[in-house]
Amino acid sequence: MKKILLTITLFTMTLFSFNSQAYMNKNHCDKLIQNPYFKVCYDYKLMGAKTITYTLNANKVNEVNIKKRPSFHTEKSLDRSYRVSPKSYTRTGYDRGHMANDASFDWSMKSLNSTYSMANIVPQNPRVNRYQWVKVERYARMVARKLGSVKVINIIQYGNHPKRLKKQNIAIPKGFYKILFNKEKNFERCFYYKNTSSRYDKKDKLKKHLIECSLIEPNLFYP
Repeated sequence: MKKILLTITLFTMTLFSFNSQAYMNKNHCDKLIQNPYFKVCYDYKLMGAKTITYTLNANKVNEVNIKKRPSFHTEKSLDRSYRVSPKSYTRTGYDRGHMANDASFDWSMKSLNSTYSMANIVPQNPRVNRYQWVKVERYARMVARKLGSVKVINIIQYGNHPKRLKKQNIAIPKGFYKILFNKEKNFERCFYYKNTSSRYDKKDKLKKHLIECSLIEPNLFYP
């Protein structure tokens, strides 16, 4: 992991700069949910997030590392008809996948608890969640510590006709994009993960998921 970090940060040519506002506006989101820690672009038809953005700061990441984890809870800022219950994932075969992950926000109980809102959760294949996605989350924290801060955009890819969890008709993502950037340090890196698993997930390498950032355009997801 550390060798990959050094290799990546040596390349400083920026292809283009991301603007998180292109993904987080009222034209593309039925509900913009914002707390002091992250922002959620929520879609009523999908019953889930389309995009979640936040900034990781070196002075916060790994500052406290609270061990005790809160319970998942409904998102109170949503109308009741669009709130997802934690029980909707029970016996579905999918994990409650954090997009703003708990380990990056465990410096206080308030910040940690915010990540357990179901507006921050999407159906994630268990092996992807536990063996693949967790590695790029860890990498983002490493980048934040090295550069001082890093901005993160998580884009959830659903496709035109996504499969659904039976309870509450929650859309199941096809895959996940994670964009990391720091304009001041001229740093951009992009990753893509399919929401499917294989028996090799435990040996999965971070560099396998690196993609060209130029492939990610807002109009591909928000026409």
